[in-house]
Amino acid sequence: MQVIAPALDNGGVIDIRIRPARAEEAGLLGDLALRSKGHWGYDHDFLEACRAELTFHPDQLRAQRIAVAESAGRVLGFYSLTGEPPDGELGNMWVEPDAIGGGVGRHLWHHALRTARSAGFTTLRIDADPFAEGFYLAMGAERVGETPSGSIPGRVLPLLRMRVPPQPS
Repeated sequence: MQVIAPALDNGGVIDIRIRPARAEEAGLLGDLALRSKGHWGYDHDFLEACRAELTFHPDQLRAQRIAVAESAGRVLGFYSLTGEPPDGELGNMWVEPDAIGGGVGRHLWHHALRTARSAGFTTLRIDADPFAEGFYLAMGAERVGETPSGSIPGRVLPLLRMRVPPQPS
């Protein structure tokens, strides 16, 4: 599914196209995720500890329903959806640091909800980075607890849940 939507870019409007990730983009997506995480001031050692969890292999891209947002041929962000209906997980949502705050995340979020609904999901679990929690709460998710980090022993992350809204009538 391809969606084209306008987003802001330093006061202007850019067109964002959302499409399935391509196998050859696996490395690019891992690098983008690390840059996005690094935007929040995490140090080199912390990011290196996260590298394995944020590494993607070509065969994962379809299985994880990874979709990318691009503009003018540049990948600006992506998300992944995993699980079996009715319960899914928004396992990744990353935006290039220079595009954070420009609407890319919001477009990815709405696309992810439409994709989740089409796949039969009624709820999505989100193990959020603490710096991203505010975004998810503003989008309608609710905090339901904490969950252990998959990368850093002893670290806990906000555990969020989003009820996938039904198809508008």
